[in-house]
Amino acid sequence: MSTILVTGGTGTLGSLVTGRLRAAGHEVRVLSRHSPQYPVDLMDGSGLDAAMAGADTVVHCASNTRRAGKGDDEAARHLVAAARRAGVGHLVYISIVGVDRVPLGYYRRKYRVEQMLEESGLGVTILRTTQFHDLVAMLAGTVARLPVVPVPKGVRVQPLATEEVAERLAELAAAPPAGRVPDMGGPETHTLADFVRAWLAAHGSTRRVVEVPLAGKAYAGFRRGGHLSPAHAVGKGTFAHYLAQRHPAQG
Repeated sequence: MSTILVTGGTGTLGSLVTGRLRAAGHEVRVLSRHSPQYPVDLMDGSGLDAAMAGADTVVHCASNTRRAGKGDDEAARHLVAAARRAGVGHLVYISIVGVDRVPLGYYRRKYRVEQMLEESGLGVTILRTTQFHDLVAMLAGTVARLPVVPVPKGVRVQPLATEEVAERLAELAAAPPAGRVPDMGGPETHTLADFVRAWLAAHGSTRRVVEVPLAGKAYAGFRRGGHLSPAHAVGKGTFAHYLAQRHPAQG
């Protein structure tokens, strides 16, 4: 079995990937600033050489989502350099459908990391997915605090179960480098307003949802569906199932 590093291994996706890899018999090193075994700071590269020693594969799940990916390219630069020094043969990266089509700052940074990896000379695998159920639920929870619930007008989403993405990443990590693999999308596409209404109903809320037109190129990109992958609707878990798991009384 392989020795596999997981960046962002304590996060929602990374922890699931770690669990699946360990269940398959791999030695997994979880990289984080506060790890007792492998303390690593991706922003300056400290600790990476020690963590990379003897590793076969890196699964890169870490991303500065709270700051729209700020510093993600710098982190990737340190990761690539350390992987080269250690002779790591495979780097797996999780990206987002539409990073090359929707001019959103976070998406642009993810796309830049993709390009860096492809030009690195390392063996790489890049998986793009649509949005996770958790993200849709988080957005719904944020706007649901208002008396009337506003959502962007005409924006459709295709949410996907995080567990299914973790399973796919674990499979890719155990396989040879494959470049950019087929996208992975959720099983259904509806307006964001419909998903927010479902979330509200699961929480027993009767607040009214209002679709609001926005401005800007990023909004236009989302309205065009640049973040969707209808040809790769391979996910199984629906948003209704996601809600039912968390709110069985309403589900």
